[in-house]
Amino acid sequence: MLASITGIILAFEPISEQVKPYKAESFETITVAETMLMIAENYDEVIDLTIDANGFVLIDAIDLEGEMIQGYIDPKTGDFLGNKIEKSKLFQFTTTLHRSLFLKSTGRFFVGLCSFLLFLIAVSGSILIIKRQSTFKRFFSKIIKENFAQYYHIVLGRLFLIPIIIITITGVYLSFLRFDLLPSDTVKHQPIETTTKGDTRINSSDFELFKKTQLSDVRSIEFPFSDDVEDYYTLKLKDKEYLINQYTGAIHSQKDYPLIHLVSVASINLHTGSGSITWSIVLLIACINILFFIYSGFKMTLERRASKFKNPWKKDQAEIVVLVGSENGSTKKYAAAFHEQLLANKQKSYITDLNRYTSYKKAKKLIVITATYGVGEPPANASNFLQKLETIDQVNPIEFSVVGFGSMSYPNFCEFASVVDAVLNKKPGFNRQTALVKINDKSFETFHQWLDEWAACNDLPLSVSKTNLVTKPLKTHSYTVVETKGIEENPDQTFLIKLQPNSKQKIKSGDLLAIYPANDERERLYSIGKIDDNLQLSIKLHPKGLGSSYLHKLSVGSTIKARIIKNYSFYFPKKSSAVILIANGTGVAPFLGMLHQNVRQNPTHLYLGLRHANSIDIYKEQLQEALDNKKLSQLHLAQSKADDSCYVQDLILRDEAYIAAVLRDRGTIMICGSLNMQKGVMKALDNLSRQYNKKPISDYSNQLKSDCY
Repeated sequence: MLASITGIILAFEPISEQVKPYKAESFETITVAETMLMIAENYDEVIDLTIDANGFVLIDAIDLEGEMIQGYIDPKTGDFLGNKIEKSKLFQFTTTLHRSLFLKSTGRFFVGLCSFLLFLIAVSGSILIIKRQSTFKRFFSKIIKENFAQYYHIVLGRLFLIPIIIITITGVYLSFLRFDLLPSDTVKHQPIETTTKGDTRINSSDFELFKKTQLSDVRSIEFPFSDDVEDYYTLKLKDKEYLINQYTGAIHSQKDYPLIHLVSVASINLHTGSGSITWSIVLLIACINILFFIYSGFKMTLERRASKFKNPWKKDQAEIVVLVGSENGSTKKYAAAFHEQLLANKQKSYITDLNRYTSYKKAKKLIVITATYGVGEPPANASNFLQKLETIDQVNPIEFSVVGFGSMSYPNFCEFASVVDAVLNKKPGFNRQTALVKINDKSFETFHQWLDEWAACNDLPLSVSKTNLVTKPLKTHSYTVVETKGIEENPDQTFLIKLQPNSKQKIKSGDLLAIYPANDERERLYSIGKIDDNLQLSIKLHPKGLGSSYLHKLSVGSTIKARIIKNYSFYFPKKSSAVILIANGTGVAPFLGMLHQNVRQNPTHLYLGLRHANSIDIYKEQLQEALDNKKLSQLHLAQSKADDSCYVQDLILRDEAYIAAVLRDRGTIMICGSLNMQKGVMKALDNLSRQYNKKPISDYSNQLKSDCY
């Protein structure tokens, strides 16, 4: 923290220097020879000439009146511009504090160590972001704003990752330099034999090397101390050093600086911001961000510690065990609220982290409430759960339920919860009491729906207050209704609605539209089909449905507030030998948009399950257009209420040889619709895969995409 605060103050030093009027306008084009001519005309004797990081030309000389001067000159005219800038007492004090904490070598060691530790934190933080975002390509992808500290810790960390790494690496390097842990960066010239002066003396402004050397490439020029022929001009450039005969201008020695010297100079400039207002401002903001990271890091840590569980019953006394997996503590709030309700209803409940899973002598119920981290991986406090589950058996038969928390904006939505549910279901002695529930963006309503179901199964009057659980509504955008296709055209109480975004957004077919019908935290999600620049939804009207009733009442010209949830795992494949789309009912909505975008005419088959013969009427025009434009290869229609009744999975089995071949050829199968349909389809796919490809459908998981509800 102290290094960051002093770094903020010191960032103003190069800025304050840069604004001084000591840099010549034509500095970049002036040669050394031109400056040497002006110096000869204006000064009696010169000791040295230095060009600092700001491009200011500093001279140490005796003027024509015999006065010693040390200050800045105009290299074009030789005019004296001002005295040398002396470091202010504030910057002197801050520099010493920043470098060594006034503890000399000991302080420098600790400052260097802190720089190294900050470097490790920056690198490990980057790895965690990549892990969270699933891939390096999504490093700068949108982050879901779960809470202020976590959101800006990640966002600002990504933006200032490179400056912070530069600050830390250069800080460590300069510490190494201070303790002589690096090779020497000085150059040594070979001894030079004494030579004669010669008959004539060439003016330094006529030296060939000075004529072809730009002043902007010079670091310093040391003038000969006497007229002795063995006293030379020492010309120090950015990458090399010359010894030059003061009489003839001949180069007597040339040495390139070692790499260590160049790195040292660059490290100083990068660490201090010398010579660049822009970089100084970047360093200033980076130091401010480091202070924020300290705050946000502590805040997240304290929030996690504050979420410690209260257990009036010991683990071997409890009949209900609640296991929690949470990365940042937000999932724990829901689990704790559930646990408190159980206790309020005089249930012997015990709550703990998934990593603390063990045997429970009297347990009859097990509830797992967990988030997912990264690419379907467990949160930090659940990393060992699956291994423990394999080796630890329970005394009594256990009824279990699994609740997953996550965001559909990420791939592998609630993947860890799905894995836990599947593993528990296969473990002897465990029986699933309620189906796996996946909760998007901490939806209170979805959580309470599961709570009501679980409470009904166990004959308990449970009810959780949303006061401490509901987060601030996320940012929404405005959409205008541009077209509706009514229920009167469809026997299944299904209708289409097209919405036009009123602001520029990146939307793809397969994304989800979240609406808030009651203008509160309750949201309803609908799969999007993007047609041109409009969003198309296919909705089944439920008489008491909050979302469907709200949308059905809208007319052309109406506006609604909603937000887009990215559904990366359910996009139409860019490259695939063939695509098989499987849907029932309103699940066809995203596929209509995907067919519209299939401009490459990739071989695509749609297997669509509907109820009645005329259920397809509201989709017929769009499907026929896709067939005519060869964006849809073939439509396979199943009608469950028609005379020749069949379901979509029956069509899958009818074409099993073709579908098995698509899987072998690395084609893609996409499923959208009801969970019941998905179960039937997956069973059919597994059967045909085992029969024709001699492997289970699970071996093709990377070729399967589903969005079912």
